[in-house]
Amino acid sequence: MFKRILAIMFVSFLFIMWGCDKPGENNKSDEPTDETSSRDVDKDNDDDDKDSKTGIKGLDDFVDNMKEMQENFEEGKEVETVNFRELKALLPEELDGLRRTSASGEKTNAFGMNVSKAEGEFKTEDNSSRIKITIVDMGSMKGWAGLAAFGWTMTEIDKETEDGYERTIEYKGNKGFEKYNTKRSDGKKEIMAVKRFMVTVEGYNVPKEAIDDAMDEVDIDALEEMKQVSENK
Repeated sequence: MFKRILAIMFVSFLFIMWGCDKPGENNKSDEPTDETSSRDVDKDNDDDDKDSKTGIKGLDDFVDNMKEMQENFEEGKEVETVNFRELKALLPEELDGLRRTSASGEKTNAFGMNVSKAEGEFKTEDNSSRIKITIVDMGSMKGWAGLAAFGWTMTEIDKETEDGYERTIEYKGNKGFEKYNTKRSDGKKEIMAVKRFMVTVEGYNVPKEAIDDAMDEVDIDALEEMKQVSENK
């Protein structure tokens, strides 16, 4: 399936390259004068060389990117996800001032890619504040996750406004992302744990410290052990 997608993207790229007009091509006179014909020929030759080099470089970059995507895809192809019940066991029973109101888990398989997920919700007695913790074992999807759902894994972000901020971070040796709206007291913190598990904490009407504390409740060392066991099977 991936090779078919790669071929389609490659052909599309070639059509784009071939379909581009050379600069100034539509502005040439049908019958150039003797004085300008020589200069026009030299200019056209220069443009051809430039376009050729640009096209080759663009094609090389495209091929390199496609190879990297395929390597990322193949990296996680044989990985078996852990049982979602093991992920569910990592959810805390309660958080400071919030009781766990639900805990669920599931394992899905789509297009040959397995994903396990556990999710827990925590609320105050009056339901005015809420935190949700999600732990996902991306298994065979891990190579694609940074390219699709979690674009921050492939870049660096540092943004701040009057309402809040968003930035990439490092958490216990793992790359992460956090954002927080100070006016609404809403925020999210995501961690790519041991390059395989995505741990997400979302907070609604809670201080930033509550989100940080909830993330600290998730045992990252246990996730690393799960990864080692599953990859040694």
